[in-house]
Amino acid sequence: MKKSLKNAKIKKTRNKNRHLLNTFIFYCALLFIFIAILSPGCKEMLQITTPAAPDTAARPSSPKSVIGTNQPQPEAFRIIQFSLADENPRVKVRAIEVAAATKQTRLMPKVQRLLRDKLVPVRFAAAVAIGDSQYILAKRYIMQLLKDKDENVRIAAAYAMGKLSSPRYFEVLRKAIVRSNLTVRANAALLLGKSGDKKALKLLYWALQHKDSDDRVRFNAVQAIATLGDERIFPKLWAMRISAYADDRVICIQALGALGTEKAKNILITMLDDDILEVRLAAAEQLGALGDNIGESEVRDVFEKNLTAELDKQALALTYMRAALAIGRIGTPSLKKFLPQLLKDPSKLVRIAAAKAVLQCTKTK
Repeated sequence: MKKSLKNAKIKKTRNKNRHLLNTFIFYCALLFIFIAILSPGCKEMLQITTPAAPDTAARPSSPKSVIGTNQPQPEAFRIIQFSLADENPRVKVRAIEVAAATKQTRLMPKVQRLLRDKLVPVRFAAAVAIGDSQYILAKRYIMQLLKDKDENVRIAAAYAMGKLSSPRYFEVLRKAIVRSNLTVRANAALLLGKSGDKKALKLLYWALQHKDSDDRVRFNAVQAIATLGDERIFPKLWAMRISAYADDRVICIQALGALGTEKAKNILITMLDDDILEVRLAAAEQLGALGDNIGESEVRDVFEKNLTAELDKQALALTYMRAALAIGRIGTPSLKKFLPQLLKDPSKLVRIAAAKAVLQCTKTK
């Protein structure tokens, strides 16, 4: 009798354990299915919210595939990253400039690789960006460019070497500005202004006044002289301010912003009344760079007063580029709200300008 009760008790325990085991297996199966269903979604979410490491080989098929309106900074980074590999050299050059201007150190290895690009403007821009960023890790590659077959690239490499703690290389720029090749002369003028070498002022005035110099040389010389802080350039700037050509007035505005004096600022304020929208936006940008947001309404009107209704595709892109650059300098909440739509603009150059603005606003936040 006792043996029968014992066997029944053992059988009951086994049935109970079998039931618990089956229940455990059932819930494990459900958990496995649940994970399998969710895994693709989680993976996709990580791809959207986490920026890829800048040196990985993987690259999104297009900037639009990674854009999300709630995360403008990662979007901006991706746009610049993607643009550095664009087939259009103009887009690539602009992305290089923005990477340096916004101090995107993570992108400098990609910029370094562009020192070997087949196109002169790209190699030139990459070398200048290395110098502006003082990216010392690229010094060995910059030294190789000192022997590049194109003189424009060689002077860009000399500029970079000068910025990388070897100022004696600026002598290469001083020699280049007197070249008969006007492209070399214009680029040398630009780089001398960026070098901070005030000993170059005499040469810059020579380039400005020489009868053989073309508009490229003169405009770069004016900008360089202003960047070096020489107020003797004011008469020339005043003449450009009243020029019939909007391009001349925009260059004047950029030089006034580089000069940065109170007198220059007062002239910029008067240029907010210019008849041409592009000129007004350029003035608003430079004033913002000088810490004055008086041009904010000029930028806001672009989006709120339908000022672009009659512009063709090219003029529209230029206007949005100018607006984006101004937003980056002014950085008020009422303007930053327009950046998400500019990050998705059909024009690559507008998207790059908007990305620059986002990165500038984030830096000064």
